[in-house]
Amino acid sequence: MPESLHVSWATGTALTRNPRCVRELEAKLAKDGGKDAVVLLLCRSGKRSALAAEAAAKAGFTNVFNVLEGFEGEIDERQHRGGADGWRFHQLPWVQD
Repeated sequence: MPESLHVSWATGTALTRNPRCVRELEAKLAKDGGKDAVVLLLCRSGKRSALAAEAAAKAGFTNVFNVLEGFEGEIDERQHRGGADGWRFHQLPWVQD
C-alpha cells in the first residue's frame, strides 16, 4: 500500500518468526498514535497477518485488523492465487518495494 510501514512477522524462505515484530511495530507507530493507531496487517494469504494481529492485540494495540483475504488471496483449484480474491484482485492501492 502506498505510504505503508513494513514490519516483518516472519522472514526468509523458511519464514522464520521475527521475535521483535511487536516492538518494531510499537517503535514505528510511536509518533502516530502508538498503540491506539489504526493498524491494518497484510500478508500473502491473510494467515500470517492474522497471527501478527493476535500478537499485537495481546500487546495492547487497540485498533489492529487483519486483511482477511491477504494480498494474493486463497489458492484456487489450479493451485494459483489472485484469481478470485485478495487485495490485488480487488484493485486496492499498492506499490512494489
